[in-house]
Amino acid sequence: MQTRYRLLVVRLGAMGDILHALPAVTSLRQMHPRWVIDWVVDPRWRPLLAAPSAEGPGPQQPLVDRLHFAQTKKWNKRTFSRQTAKEIWALRHELRECGYETVIDLQGAIRSSVIARLTGCTRRIGSNTPWERPARHFYTDRVIVKGEHVIEQNYELATAVAADELEHVQPLLPIDPASERWRDELLGESRAPVVLLNPGAGWGAKRWPVERYAQVSKELTRRGCRVFVNAGPGEELLAAPILSGGGAQLLQISLDQLIAFTRRIGLCIAGDTGPLHLACAFNRPVVGIYGPTDPSRNGPYGAPSRVLRSPESHRSHRRKAEPEAGLLTIEPTAVLDAADELLHSPEVTK
Repeated sequence: MQTRYRLLVVRLGAMGDILHALPAVTSLRQMHPRWVIDWVVDPRWRPLLAAPSAEGPGPQQPLVDRLHFAQTKKWNKRTFSRQTAKEIWALRHELRECGYETVIDLQGAIRSSVIARLTGCTRRIGSNTPWERPARHFYTDRVIVKGEHVIEQNYELATAVAADELEHVQPLLPIDPASERWRDELLGESRAPVVLLNPGAGWGAKRWPVERYAQVSKELTRRGCRVFVNAGPGEELLAAPILSGGGAQLLQISLDQLIAFTRRIGLCIAGDTGPLHLACAFNRPVVGIYGPTDPSRNGPYGAPSRVLRSPESHRSHRRKAEPEAGLLTIEPTAVLDAADELLHSPEVTK
């Protein structure tokens, strides 16, 4: 006999978006510790919910009871193949076996709402104004969200699950023992401030020029900071000019290692990208360099932060290759001033 309420969260990706969903789900978990809370996610982002060695709920999988995987990007590339149909049918069967009482779609896309429908669950919660408008037709409960920041919107959706007054909390992320050991060996006992630079971003219009990151890196190194440059797959060329200035160290690491590393940084400098939002999730100080995306919706939330954005910038999600014009008006001196404020501010917990 089923004795515990069963909730399914659908948020497939990407990194920053999953991190924006975590606080609301963490609040639900803390308010309802006996609930079964499962999650459907793209397997690429599994480390945000469970460490590699996780075998169920615990420090290595602190938030969810079970993960379901949906490789929707791969399915899009081979829409009409037998293998895609087989995998979707298997996911449908897996989800229906779980007998969920409520599904909450925190993505608001057509593909996420379809997955919610595949569960067979009769209560499916989503936004009345989802990211892709047709998705709303797959929801039985449409929530009018009023929050400006996406984290606030996710709280509003989560509130609809059981009409709770949810507290804003710091999200739970997995602890991977192997990655923790690797980080401690890398950083040692040094007390120098650890600064993480992330020059990459989802598309070119959001990327502050890498030569300016290089200037910031050189000056922070001169001031006694340990500077690390995070380079995701295919971002080696972005990191090269920063490293050529001397002093900075390259990080080409797994997401599990990035999670462990970010726990100990003193500052993150980045654009609107996953590593910046990861630092915020750990309440680490961040300098956000923003251009076409609106920090009021996607900016640092909760953590000590300084956001730099030109009045010339206008909100746009057009995936242009070149940096947005307003972004180019932000000079390295402004970033360094913001970094100094945070590194020496009493609001930052050392």
